[in-house]
Amino acid sequence: MFRGIDRSKTLSRSLEGMSNTLAKRRGLLPLMGILLVIVSFIIRLIMPFTVGLPAYAVLDLLWTITHHLGILMALIGILLIEPLG
Repeated sequence: MFRGIDRSKTLSRSLEGMSNTLAKRRGLLPLMGILLVIVSFIIRLIMPFTVGLPAYAVLDLLWTITHHLGILMALIGILLIEPLG
């Protein structure tokens, strides 16, 4: 089942390129995570003005995704700074 994934040249090249890029720009992943958390903060500031509107549910989902993805991205980026350097 995983044999195709293991032999995939596209996936291998993608991972190697991402590793090289992150090794050159070690603070990029934490910075992107922090920016996502800032975007989620701005979304959270807008949410009280949309209570009762259909946009509230969309903003709530968008807040959840950006907030949690930003925190995970920042933490993983901090953990990868040392091994990639």
